[in-house]
Amino acid sequence: MNSKKKNAIPTEAITRSTSQMSEATGNLYETVVVIAKRANQIAREQQEELKAKLEEVSVGVDNLEERQENKEQIELSSYYERLPKPTLVATYEYDQGEIYHRLQEERKEK
Repeated sequence: MNSKKKNAIPTEAITRSTSQMSEATGNLYETVVVIAKRANQIAREQQEELKAKLEEVSVGVDNLEERQENKEQIELSSYYERLPKPTLVATYEYDQGEIYHRLQEERKEK
């Protein structure tokens, strides 16, 4: 996710029109499923990215106190905590038309 996009995504929930949200799918529940699946993908990507970065900065120290005081790990963790929540990112992407989706029946027909 680039920095411009991160800045454009609101970090708090905002009220949206349910009729506008369901225009693309024709059904509000399908819209919620699309957004939820994308949010799960984003959360998984962020989790894998954080885990990889933490492994890079982790130090092979046996002393428990030194592990807890690793400032790089604390900075990385706090950075990821400040990112917009995956559901907000997915909702923003849905509003911007950046999410591709299709129904299960459409896949079977093709």
